[in-house]
Amino acid sequence: MRYAEELIEEVRERNDIVDVISSYVSLKKKGSSYFGLCPFHNEKSPSFSVSREKQMYYCFGCGQGGNVYTFLMEYNRLSFVEAMQELADRVGVELPQQEQSPQEKQEADTKVILKEMNKAAAVYFHWQLLHSKRGEKALEYLNKRGITMEMIKHFGLGYADLYRDDLYQYLRKKGYTDQQMKDSSLVTIDSVKGSYDKFFNRVMFPIMDVNQRVVGFGGRVMGDGEPKYLNSKETILFDKGRNLYGLNYARRSREKNIILCEGYMDVISLHMAGFTNAVAPLGTAFTSGQAMLLKRYTEEVILSFDSDGAGIKAALRALPILREAGLRGKVVSMKPYKDPDELIKQEGREAFIKRLEEAESGRMFELVVLHGQYNQNDPESRTEFIRQMAQKLAGIEEAMERSTYINAAANRFMVNEKDLTKLVNRYGIGYQYEKVNETYKKDPETREKAKQRKEDMKVQPQRLLLTWLIERPYIYDSIKKYVGPNDFLLPLHHSVAMMVFDQLESGQEIVPARILDKFTDAEEQKEVAALFNARLKYEPDAEKDDKALTDVVRKVKMASIEDEMARTGDIVRWQELITLKNKIQKLQIHTNL
Repeated sequence: MRYAEELIEEVRERNDIVDVISSYVSLKKKGSSYFGLCPFHNEKSPSFSVSREKQMYYCFGCGQGGNVYTFLMEYNRLSFVEAMQELADRVGVELPQQEQSPQEKQEADTKVILKEMNKAAAVYFHWQLLHSKRGEKALEYLNKRGITMEMIKHFGLGYADLYRDDLYQYLRKKGYTDQQMKDSSLVTIDSVKGSYDKFFNRVMFPIMDVNQRVVGFGGRVMGDGEPKYLNSKETILFDKGRNLYGLNYARRSREKNIILCEGYMDVISLHMAGFTNAVAPLGTAFTSGQAMLLKRYTEEVILSFDSDGAGIKAALRALPILREAGLRGKVVSMKPYKDPDELIKQEGREAFIKRLEEAESGRMFELVVLHGQYNQNDPESRTEFIRQMAQKLAGIEEAMERSTYINAAANRFMVNEKDLTKLVNRYGIGYQYEKVNETYKKDPETREKAKQRKEDMKVQPQRLLLTWLIERPYIYDSIKKYVGPNDFLLPLHHSVAMMVFDQLESGQEIVPARILDKFTDAEEQKEVAALFNARLKYEPDAEKDDKALTDVVRKVKMASIEDEMARTGDIVRWQELITLKNKIQKLQIHTNL
């Protein structure tokens, strides 16, 4: 590391990890930790834990973990230096100018080159649209869609030529190498087929981050080719799940909400009509990362998707994601029109404003869609609808909100409110029961899992003991005469134990995040984070806690003794180890607290 350890620690200590991660992930306090949906893998139940006490995060689902530096490096794809700079800026710490290591310099240079190349490609596509003969067809298409020249220039729209190596030849003349072009995902380098552009014969939509830098592209094919829309592959600059088209403009809008639509053309049409708070996902389903990105700029998102079946399904998928991020979700009706562009062209801007004002709340929209899936004139079908509606209402955790929606649903769908309340409460009990019992569901154990379980039986006590020492440092005095760092057999465990025992011996406070700073490898950080997040069950009875601690210490020491017995050829030492083993089996630890 190039910065002094004291400075790294100062910046880390002044950036509370809960505050930092809360701007990216919606967290809810549960006990002493905060939990949310993991931003590093898809999940439905929150298993991503953030500890203010430990200044660490850890996902019990995918195993990702680390401190505040690690999070920014993983989430925003930053180098350590970039993460350090961002956190220092956040708390007003001025960093000294440092020389970059060769690896850091290479990473920084690569990002600069990619930014420059994307910008050059955007300028080239824009020129092709406005000034080339073959670009006239694309320009005509945009004009037919009603896109003005002002909007074409505002969004930097362009055209990828019909020739498949057109951009490749242009970038080569600009001095970019084949490898650099390959890294940008703008060009495919193939030793057999030759080098060719990823985009050709398409209207081009430059995708910008919130700082107005071109990070990727979307392309709409001219004619009947497939796929209709094509997006850049992900690079060190571009992550589809954490960017939104038009957000670079929408974040500066004075509106209190943001309109989420389906695609590039919807965004441009709405901006052209004066709705500069419109954004769209980038050719993929709406993600939790995009929801948290919106959370930085608004508390309310209005879904303005197409009125067809696909648009309704997209809205139903997006609403729970918005709720999990702590955002209010509403749905605006486009019927009888297909999309916002068609509605505005037919009825005008004021009509769309009225639709926005009348937008349905997300939960009520879900119930209305459910209502349409059942024959309300058939008693059996209607009864099933009411059951399904009650189950949805039972999933509302906050009592006041649940009561409000029960009242609204009873009035709207002509159901007796008392009967609906009873049914909701009944399902509520079952809903909680199912959530609790999910913990106990286990898949059949395979041979590989059985082998892994046996290995874990050796390793787990070491993890538990390290976690226990972190959470209850007072136990150190009771165990130090029985175990030491050398009893931790795995190299990584041994390294961590050395630091933990040294700090405890000198009376220092143990800060897991500080220990994590000593490990620069991402996989090692992940493993160390796992060590400090082993799940411990504490008993209110001190005697039972002592018994559990004794069991863990005994297992750690016994594994250490058996390991040495397997390695030593000294008969005297062997006999000593057998005697020690017998003593450890009778070990009883009392913390006296």
